[in-house]
Amino acid sequence: MNAKVQIAKTQISNRQGASFPVRRMNFNFDNVPEYWMDGSAGLTHFMTALSALFPAGEQLFIDSVRAVRYHPAIKDNKALQKEISAFIGQEAMHTHEHVGFNASAQKFGHDVATLEKNTDSVIQFGRKFFAKAMKPFGYSQEMIDLTATTALEHFTATIASELLTNPHIQALMTDDTMRYMWMWHAVEENEHKAVAYDVYQGIFGTGAKSYALRTVALVIAISMILATQAQFTLRLLKADKKLNFKELLMIYKYAYSPSKGIITGFAGEIFTYFRPQFHPNDLDTVALLEKWKAKLGL
Repeated sequence: MNAKVQIAKTQISNRQGASFPVRRMNFNFDNVPEYWMDGSAGLTHFMTALSALFPAGEQLFIDSVRAVRYHPAIKDNKALQKEISAFIGQEAMHTHEHVGFNASAQKFGHDVATLEKNTDSVIQFGRKFFAKAMKPFGYSQEMIDLTATTALEHFTATIASELLTNPHIQALMTDDTMRYMWMWHAVEENEHKAVAYDVYQGIFGTGAKSYALRTVALVIAISMILATQAQFTLRLLKADKKLNFKELLMIYKYAYSPSKGIITGFAGEIFTYFRPQFHPNDLDTVALLEKWKAKLGL
């Protein structure tokens, strides 16, 4: 396996008292084939398009939580502060590894670097536009950013759960390095899935204003991320001269088919976010994570 866990880093995180560790990974993408997902350009580009979203997206997560971590409502919550530190550490590692994979895809001539820049442009436009639109109603830029992060963390945790529970999807990940990377990422997304939500709830409470903002944010965030990811997939396929019915059908079966699709598969969990008393830990993934941590040697 082309992955190495540095145990010292994990032990440091545990000694700091966080409920989950920061694992320093070191993936080697040099031997990853161009079409690493079942030999399919469509499936590979679908996942590459998703990976292109992560560097800028996870930087938003880090920045938004870091910007409010010393808010008077939560600054003395020592347990939450430890979780925030571990959350930032895990997200930083996700960024690092996806940047590495994206660079390896770039070597095959797939312009992922431009997609990363476009993702950042979409994020910056969205956060500034909604902050300006909501300012008259008393919503600050920090609140907009944290709300978006809370919604997107729910999205990533639920899609991660689908990766960990859907054997059809797992079987299509035929390259060991890439399967390990995505499953490691999926495990950690579920380990820290409640952190941004707890920060949001700790600062803004559970009232009608807080509920309305977070649920509207989920609809907007998911719409933007799915539209952007789909556009990126089509761009990669077109540039690769692989935009054809066969590859689009494979993407449909992988992502959107009612019985096996990764996107349709997590729809039920996504909508639990609309419960007024929702909390991420209501979706119990403890046993699932223990199973996968044992499989991955984490």
